[in-house]
Amino acid sequence: MQTPAKLLLENKAWSEAMLGRKPDFFTKLAKEQTPEFLWIGCADSRVPADTIVKAQPGEIFVHRNIANQVVTTDFNGLSVLQYAVNVLKVKHVIVCGHYGCGGIETALQAQHEELAIANKWLAHIKEIYRLYQDELDGLPPEKRSNRLVEWNVVEQVQRLAHSSIMQSAWMSGQKISLHGWVYGLNDGLLDELVQIDDSAPIHKIYRYAH
Repeated sequence: MQTPAKLLLENKAWSEAMLGRKPDFFTKLAKEQTPEFLWIGCADSRVPADTIVKAQPGEIFVHRNIANQVVTTDFNGLSVLQYAVNVLKVKHVIVCGHYGCGGIETALQAQHEELAIANKWLAHIKEIYRLYQDELDGLPPEKRSNRLVEWNVVEQVQRLAHSSIMQSAWMSGQKISLHGWVYGLNDGLLDELVQIDDSAPIHKIYRYAH
């Protein structure tokens, strides 16, 4: 059983191990961060961004929320995106969902009274379900949730492409690719569902005029 004290001991052991391999590791890391990736993932504890791609500290800028959403009224998420794109100059933005997502499964159900705040967040997922309802309702229940996981990833990547932050970056010449990935809890593998870059056409109703 993990306890806060155990976590602190593990941290100390990790720090000492890193210093043993690279004595100047933390000194260099403290000076700056130059990640090439922004990871927008689910808050699920089973999908730690750094661990599943074997990344080192400083390599991935991470934002996580329930069901890996890009919500246009979420100033927290948009601030992370803006900082990653405009300041850190990342080259790739990854939206990573995962099969067996509790947020997706909950969104497919009636709203729960005890989840008053979460219901508002998951309403965005319900809207995606409505877009693909004909296909999703034709699937058996055990496949419906995972298919919505995939469509959710695709739609979040589209929301990124439609944002003023990404369009302005592309117009200014930044070569940033958007990626939609899905992670399998059963096998630990990632699959790419969609990729978009500055050459992708943006529907006129989403374009930003300059």
